[in-house]
Amino acid sequence: MSSIKKLAGQTMWYGLSSIAARFIGYLLTPYLTLTLTETAYGENSIVYAFIPFLNVIVTHGMETAYFRFGSKENEQKIYHTSSLSMILVSGIVITSLLFFGDNIANLLQINLHPQYISLMAWVVGLDALTTIPFSRLRLEEKPKRYAFIKIGGILINIAATYALISVLPSYAKANPESFIANWYVEGYEVGYILIANIIQNVFVMLLLQKEIRSLRFSIDFKLWGQMLAYALPLILVGFGGMINETLDRIMLGWWAPGGSPDANKALVGVYSACYKLAILITISIQAFRMGAEPFFFKQAQSDNAPKTYARVMKFFVITLCIMFLAVVLYLDIWKEFIRKPSMYVGLKVVPILLIANMFLGVYYNLSIWYKLSNKTMAGAWITLLGAAITILINYFFIPYFGYMASAWATFFCYGTMMVVSYKWGQKVYRIPYATKKLIAYFVIALLIYGLNFLLLLISNNKAFNYLFASLLLAGFVLFVSKIEKKELKSIFNKQA
Repeated sequence: MSSIKKLAGQTMWYGLSSIAARFIGYLLTPYLTLTLTETAYGENSIVYAFIPFLNVIVTHGMETAYFRFGSKENEQKIYHTSSLSMILVSGIVITSLLFFGDNIANLLQINLHPQYISLMAWVVGLDALTTIPFSRLRLEEKPKRYAFIKIGGILINIAATYALISVLPSYAKANPESFIANWYVEGYEVGYILIANIIQNVFVMLLLQKEIRSLRFSIDFKLWGQMLAYALPLILVGFGGMINETLDRIMLGWWAPGGSPDANKALVGVYSACYKLAILITISIQAFRMGAEPFFFKQAQSDNAPKTYARVMKFFVITLCIMFLAVVLYLDIWKEFIRKPSMYVGLKVVPILLIANMFLGVYYNLSIWYKLSNKTMAGAWITLLGAAITILINYFFIPYFGYMASAWATFFCYGTMMVVSYKWGQKVYRIPYATKKLIAYFVIALLIYGLNFLLLLISNNKAFNYLFASLLLAGFVLFVSKIEKKELKSIFNKQA
């Protein structure tokens, strides 16, 4: 089996868990957009835009450091050291959240529910305990167990969310004298969503008890210092990444031209709901990252490593192009996952965000050069450049253009990061990417989208439109398959 075929197989399993994780968003998006007000949905989006920033601090690059060092040295010692480092930092973060909870609630404009900050602390703390155990499953190439635990936790989350948002209020109303009725708080939906997340994390910890119980409170301080030196620049990478990925929701809450805090939160809700329609691209990226990071480090010692990385990039870009077309050509179907038609006004951001996330996927693939060459600070500078673009565009244009400014900020941010990383990386760690061919595939996908868009302007026949879209998508897949026929055969029939 070729190395790329092996990566594809593992990515499929990581993809199952990623698909399931993202389908929380999809399965819950129609439910939550129907159940919550636009303001409450926007508030929930702001809360879940802040949590990733906390996760960056808690993990402080230890996950990548675990792969970097765990593939070469004593894995058990590295497992203990990285886990304890994460537990220590998470303790500091949780204490800070509890101490400064009111201030953070005011910053996020959720001051009516400051207790959400305490619930966030539980979510982040419990999640930290499972991060390195999950990383061990990836390093040991156990994608099936990884997927089983992830999917199990996700199903628990969905069930708990439904029980707390729908079943609990109905029961409390029918039984006003019961203990549960006394416990139930009306208008606390975002808090219940966080509680469902906590229940999920507890369930996952139980399934990972073998890995968690193997942890020993033993830390190698010399090794820890080496890991921190490698990992700390990744905090900047992570912070920049979260600024680029989620800060726009918080900034929209501050500066959107809605006229009031509640109106701004409603705009955040519209933007967040439409953002979820980029799910196929984000699933592909997430699944790829799960499988690729340990794979790249293990391939690093091979003489054919650069060629392997180039081939991975090519098929990854082809996959992204297909996913892009699968969304934009059938956007009229995908939009039905948003159950409030009033939110459809934000659908115009979807193609922009899809292309932006394609840039992000390519950037993640390119980023291997600074991880392998121990130049993680380069990754920090690139990500901070993207963060600066995100902040500046949002700051200057949100008051005038609302969430359209946020969409274009994401586009220019990820596009710039992709180009800079490619130019810089080729000077430090040259990889023979088929650049012209990849650009051609991307341009063809855009032309197909443009052709379909023109058809929609003149045709109201949905059956014909879907048929035309299907022919365009099938034509692209057949075209690429013909061009890459020899390469596809080599992957499945030869050793890489």
